[in-house]
Amino acid sequence: MSVTKHHVMIKGVKDGLVFLLNDTCEWQALMQELQHKLEKTHQQILTGPIIHVYVKLGSREATEEQKEEIRSVIRQKGNLLIQSIESDPSLETPTEEPRAAMVTLKGMIRSGQTLHHEGDLLYLGDVNPGGTITCTGNIYIMGSLRGLAHAGVDGDESMIIAASHMRPTQLRIAGIISRPPDEWGIEEAFMEFAYVKEGKMEIDKLHHLHRISPSFNLK
Repeated sequence: MSVTKHHVMIKGVKDGLVFLLNDTCEWQALMQELQHKLEKTHQQILTGPIIHVYVKLGSREATEEQKEEIRSVIRQKGNLLIQSIESDPSLETPTEEPRAAMVTLKGMIRSGQTLHHEGDLLYLGDVNPGGTITCTGNIYIMGSLRGLAHAGVDGDESMIIAASHMRPTQLRIAGIISRPPDEWGIEEAFMEFAYVKEGKMEIDKLHHLHRISPSFNLK
């Protein structure tokens, strides 16, 4: 599988979202990916109440016309409020995004709340009905998954979703949506994972993970 280049990275911070725009790619490609993420892959986390947005351009020195183009694209989402558009020569934005190390978070995602992470995520806690967890990488939940989980939001169908107690309202991997849980053909709902096989989402026991990829490891 080839490594996908990401020109736009979106990270959650305490006050809102930071948009990291690659400072070495061609401008038109950058704007196309920004538009795509706003409309397609990241639509789930970019809806709802007012969200403050901080745009980081890395070492790129953008013209006023280019900054206005950024504003115009982001303003299409009426709830996104741009706080700043800044260049920062000390901020490196890689031309080819490496696979991020797994991050561990803990807590509880309640109804109406959304947690988004770039990379693989180990979540220690429950995702309640009405709660949403999204990742560009794999999702491992040490708790009960009873809300919505979306792995591989950038389109990578090789990602998986695993949970100690798997009873979600919906699962998504890349653009593929799961069948309802009562159609899985599994009586119990403990220690399972979802993966994509031949364009369809499948559910299996977690201890069978090695069968789909013998080299798979949870590092």
